[in-house]
Amino acid sequence: MAWERAHVDAEWPVEAIAEHIQALLSLLGEDPTREGLQETPIRVARMFAELTSGYRVDPEKLINEALFTSDYDGMVLVRSMEFYSLCEHHLLPFFGTVHVAYVPNGKIIGLSKIPRIVDMFARRLQVQERLTEQIANFLEEVLEPKGVAVAIDAAHLCAIMRGVRKEQARMVTQVVRGVFREDLNLRQEWRAWIQQTASPVPWLPGGVS
Repeated sequence: MAWERAHVDAEWPVEAIAEHIQALLSLLGEDPTREGLQETPIRVARMFAELTSGYRVDPEKLINEALFTSDYDGMVLVRSMEFYSLCEHHLLPFFGTVHVAYVPNGKIIGLSKIPRIVDMFARRLQVQERLTEQIANFLEEVLEPKGVAVAIDAAHLCAIMRGVRKEQARMVTQVVRGVFREDLNLRQEWRAWIQQTASPVPWLPGGVS
């Protein structure tokens, strides 16, 4: 699987985590020595290494001098970026789409960096509200734009697989700052774009859109 092929840095405590996973399997009533589970602890340890890799990303290296001087003063929108994260309350996935916009103030950022910024914060133990704010805060810090807007539309397995078990439920969070908050026309344009391009949450049963 893709996550088994993912790079695991030398400092990641794979063996220690695997020991805890093996103990958990026993506590759940399983036999961790049976054929189907023998490699499960190490696989789970490597999986967590990938799903929490955002903690170990250097923000300066992530940007990698991809800031450029520009006179462009219109809205820059990167829409419908899929993301996957882990809820910090139950360690279950939540996933969906992120829309990010900013109005430059003399600087723009390379296109590929915005999805990488999203992943840097998504690949941590998260709550959706904080994830939304962290993306906006980071863009404000590195770009000092006239305004920034971030919206996330996500499904949470902790509300689908357990608890209230609402298969169609999604959470929507939004941060709007600067000219996006001050300029009603710009804010309406932003909302029109993300509503127009809204796509189904990946892999959600029932094809929610």
